[in-house]
Amino acid sequence: MRDEIATTEKYRAEFEDKLRVLLKNIGEVQIGKVGQFPYGWRRSAKGRTVWRILEELVSQNLEAQAEAIGLQEFAPADSEVGVYDFSFRLGKSETIFVNIKSSVVGRSTSKDDISKAEKLIAFLKSISQPTLFIATVEIEFLVDPLRIELRNCYVVPTIWLPDIYVNPSNNGNVQSAKYKDLSAAVRRSRVEFIELLEDRVAGARQKRMKKLDA
Repeated sequence: MRDEIATTEKYRAEFEDKLRVLLKNIGEVQIGKVGQFPYGWRRSAKGRTVWRILEELVSQNLEAQAEAIGLQEFAPADSEVGVYDFSFRLGKSETIFVNIKSSVVGRSTSKDDISKAEKLIAFLKSISQPTLFIATVEIEFLVDPLRIELRNCYVVPTIWLPDIYVNPSNNGNVQSAKYKDLSAAVRRSRVEFIELLEDRVAGARQKRMKKLDA
């Protein structure tokens, strides 16, 4: 297990460094021209407002610069509803899978959806290495012109999430409030995480059945 955790950390740190350089090079992303949004972002100043654009932006730039920054076999995900957004290899690594999230600078943390629990379990059972990462891009909303600035990023292995919750009322989504907090991560193995998540799924299923029977 020590080797597995050490390998996971090695590739996590390496990819985080590369992603930070990429985001710094991208800088600001303009959404509108001066005067087009006279009242600014209003209620749309939320991570989910720009999440899909952000996902495509990061994925395309990584793909375009893959060779230059040392990523091999880069490939966007085949589906938009899977557990990852793109994959690649680093040197002699197994395939590494990444799920992109967004976070707004200065906002308080809350539980956010990570993935469908059943899909996540099936996926982790299908791979030999626990290299599924959550890459959270921290953004700031700017105005006149309307734009976002890519401020920072945090890469955390999905199997290290410390606060795993399966929502019984939300199609069995895995939720976490600490998906960008590496200091709180629990350095566990893939097998340990699968066992824990299966237990959470069973608990959520029982809660849902009790609610339906009430």
